[in-house]
Amino acid sequence: SFAYFTIKDRLPQILTRVIDTLHRHKNEFFEEHGEKGVEAEKRAISFLSKLRNELQTDKPVTPLEDELPDAALWNQYLDYQRNLSNGNGEPSWFQSPWLYVECYMYRRIQAALAQNPPIDNFDVFKEGKAQNFFESQEAVIGLCTYFQELLKNIKDLDENQLQEEFFKLLQVSLWGNKCDLSFSAGEDSSQKSSPLQSLENLIPYILVNDMEKLWSLLVNAKKRNTEKSNVRVDIILDNAGFELLSDLVLADFLLSSKLADEVHFHGKSMPWYVSDTTKHDFNWTIKQLQSANHMWMSRCGINWEGNLKKGVWVYCDHMFWTLPHDFSSMAEVAPDLYADLQKSNLLLFKGDLNYRKLTGDRKWEYTVPFHQALNKFHPAPLCSLRTLKSDTQVGLKPGQGEQIQASEPEWMVNGKYGVVQFDAAL
Repeated sequence: SFAYFTIKDRLPQILTRVIDTLHRHKNEFFEEHGEKGVEAEKRAISFLSKLRNELQTDKPVTPLEDELPDAALWNQYLDYQRNLSNGNGEPSWFQSPWLYVECYMYRRIQAALAQNPPIDNFDVFKEGKAQNFFESQEAVIGLCTYFQELLKNIKDLDENQLQEEFFKLLQVSLWGNKCDLSFSAGEDSSQKSSPLQSLENLIPYILVNDMEKLWSLLVNAKKRNTEKSNVRVDIILDNAGFELLSDLVLADFLLSSKLADEVHFHGKSMPWYVSDTTKHDFNWTIKQLQSANHMWMSRCGINWEGNLKKGVWVYCDHMFWTLPHDFSSMAEVAPDLYADLQKSNLLLFKGDLNYRKLTGDRKWEYTVPFHQALNKFHPAPLCSLRTLKSDTQVGLKPGQGEQIQASEPEWMVNGKYGVVQFDAAL
């Protein structure tokens, strides 16, 4: 399975890159922290080398030993996995659910740093994320320019024109999800040119296209909306770099077109899946835009900083997003987060990992309804914007999956296909 290939080949590659990154920053750690920094770097590397060996030799998964606030929840989850195996030995790297061990590896990387101050706040993936942003410059400029031109006459657009722009920016955000560094094990995955030109050609690759449903949901929320209650959209973020920029443009469009009054962004509370967005990445991206020597890039950055100051944009993170649980456990494991999401009019879940957690990462029949696969996770109307990079997919028409499979065996994992898949949560 693709899961086996990921654990066997991709995860050791990612660990090797992490070790290499720490090694390359040795001098920087020495300059900042003296010998203590170098000692910490050595200990972290030794911890990660041991982890890589455990992974490659299919050793049992071990409890976490750090003091981070989520350690107890992780260790409880390991007990849960042990009980699932019905005494068939300890959960190990190749004998456990893919979603669990993949998340567990990223959490162990965090542990390697957390247990080794003073380098405990170092993000081993930061360079790759920054590089992805800079290498996507042309696409960034193209999108910022398009958007700022659109804003000049957004007040004059009629409903059909607004809908057309909404669909365009939704698709840019969808295809922005191709820029995923964990998928390429950290290799270059930047967006070289503005995707706006190629949207028409990509329509056939959207396997489930519920854009109309999103539009009517937002338009109706607006009409029903009284002065008292705001229309709120939440975006559960995926990758930093070009994908994050495409999400920010979509969020700004929702406010500027008055389809929404506030947008809440949910990022990761620790470095995760190589290129996932943390609070630092979110703020860094807006600062980079602000200080860019390109008029429309800096205009975007300045406006977005303003949105955060005014409170119409809210960034939040919660440790649940970096736990191994799928989302059907959220109401029980993180009731505060579930209650917060219930206040939203629409939840947009970006990317493949979120899709896997929405559907429990199971090998469903292609035609199983999305609503069913969500397994009672219905805090609010929600939509997955995802390019396919793992072998789980639901909500297809009869025969649709088999037909693509016949001509393109890799269709579920090559990032070429996407979904805009909606659930009304009723």
